[in-house]
Parts: sequence; structure tokens; C-alpha cells
Amino acid sequence: MKLSVLDQAPISEGGTASQALQNSLDLARTADALGYLRYWVAEHHGTPALACNAPEALIGPIAAATRHLRVGSGGVMLPHYSPFKVAETFAMLAGLYPGRIDLGLGRASGTDPRTSLALQRDRARRQPDDFPQQLVELLAYFQSAIPDDHPFARQAALFAALEKPEPWLLGSSAQSAIWAAELGLPYAFADFINSDGAPLAAMYRERFAPAHGKPRGIVAAWALCAESDAEAERLAKSSQMLFQLFLSGTLIAVPTVERAEAFLASNPSPFSQTRRAIVGGPAKVRAGLEAVAREYGADEVMVVTICHDHAARRRSYELIARAFA
Repeated sequence: MKLSVLDQAPISEGGTASQALQNSLDLARTADALGYLRYWVAEHHGTPALACNAPEALIGPIAAATRHLRVGSGGVMLPHYSPFKVAETFAMLAGLYPGRIDLGLGRASGTDPRTSLALQRDRARRQPDDFPQQLVELLAYFQSAIPDDHPFARQAALFAALEKPEPWLLGSSAQSAIWAAELGLPYAFADFINSDGAPLAAMYRERFAPAHGKPRGIVAAWALCAESDAEAERLAKSSQMLFQLFLSGTLIAVPTVERAEAFLASNPSPFSQTRRAIVGGPAKVRAGLEAVAREYGADEVMVVTICHDHAARRRSYELIARAFA
């Protein structure tokens, strides 16, 4: 089974966004040395917990700091942007790092409605829900599929001489699975958002048109590994508090374990009841990740981990890699 990393660049309480980004570079170098296949950077806006508001700005430094990893977005939230600009940006990254750049694309906003409005150039009205059209346009630039009589035909022709990233569609719903199958795209399902997605992954494989080759899937799962089950459960309390407050509309940086333990003692967390979290020692986490892969029929698992201490997060990825080695 192949292992990959989804990095949300967590900002720890008492730390800064700059430190979080340096931690991402450190974790990427670690993942590269450990043999992980991909390193994707998420896109989130308007939160003090995550520094990943512009994955395209972080992909280049990560690719420069590593040798073997495929580096990409997990993902670019396309409704915020011009498909042409996204295509240009990732063609440029692919030119700098040929054969190593992935373009993961998502439909979600990655933030709250007010921040989504702030991201828009035109604030007079809400943007139309035209993600399918945006996606088709973006792919057409890479596939030289824009007809000669199209208004953007001259601009599209420029891509013929450029390096191309590998596009992926990200999702956690039936609609994203359908689009990925119809367009022949590899598909990454966010189990850490919707842990009932195995039937949707199966639907993607069933609907995938043979003309596009074979379906390829990744399942992205939340996991935290430590030397023992007890230590992993202790470290996971920071994320439990963070997520519980997020559900109530309160945004904070990733709290310390001690603060989280005190909070959860009087505010029991619904974390384990709403989203899957694979937490434990190496044997337990390996078994959990293998079970998720079987459930989704995937041969690649992308691990996302948030905890307060960066050294503990790095150690988690080390232990997982060694458990599978």
C-alpha cells in the first residue's frame, strides 16, 4: 500500500503562521526521506488554526526542498479562481519540477461564507455555481481541447509547449465521484470529512469510462501514531478540542494537550462520533489504515495529522512509515 501526506499546516497555540510553514518544509523533507509518495498541501482560509491559505505558494518551496515526492494541492478550491490562471500557475510549477506536480481540485470553499465573499473580485453578487464548467475549461487547457473558434483559443494554444501537472479531483460527496468518473480523472476521497464514502468510491469505479483507462483512487484519512496507544490518545486531544470548538463556530489555534485535557474533562468531545480518527500505536494505526484502504478499494492512503507539537506530528509519520516498512 502506498502512503502519502496531506498537510494542513497547523498553527500551534503560542506559535506563528511562519513557524507552521517552516514545519511544513521540515515534514516534507522527512516524508521524502521516509519514502512517502505524495505531499499535498490543503487550502483553507480565515482560520487561526491553519496556515495553508495558498497551496500554490507552498508547493514550489516543498518541491525544491525534496527530491522524490510528488507535490501538489489538496486542493485548489476552483470556485474562487479563474481556470486559466490556475492552469498557468500549475503549468509553471510543472515546468520547474517536471513529472512531480499534482493539481488536486476541489469544489468546496474551504472557509466560511464571509471569507468566501472577501476572496471574490466582484463583491456585488455571489459567484455562480458553475464548477463543472470551470473544471472542463481548466482540463481543456492541458488537453489542447479548446476549439479554434473559442474566444480563448489563442491563450489555450500556449499550453501546448508547457509542462503539465497531473489533475486529480477531490471530494467527499456523490457528485464529485460522478464528475471524476465522467471526466476520467483520478479521484481522492476525503474520508476524514465523510467516513461513509466507501459506496461513493465504488460508484466512481463502476461509472469510470473504459475509454479513459483505469480508475485510480486515494483515500485521505485522519491518523495519529505514537509509541503507545495511550500516548497517541493523549496527543489527539488537541485536535478533539479544536474540532469541537470548530463545530460550535469558535476558531482557535491548535491548543496544547494540557489545555485540551482540561477543556475536554468538562466538555466531552463528539469527535470520535462524527469523523473517523485512527489513533494509537504503530500496530493499531497500520491496521486502521489498511482497513480504510480495503473499505475504499484504494491502494494509496493519504494521511492527515494535526497535533500541537510539531515533533510529535513528524514522529507520527515516521512511525507509520516504519510500521508499513
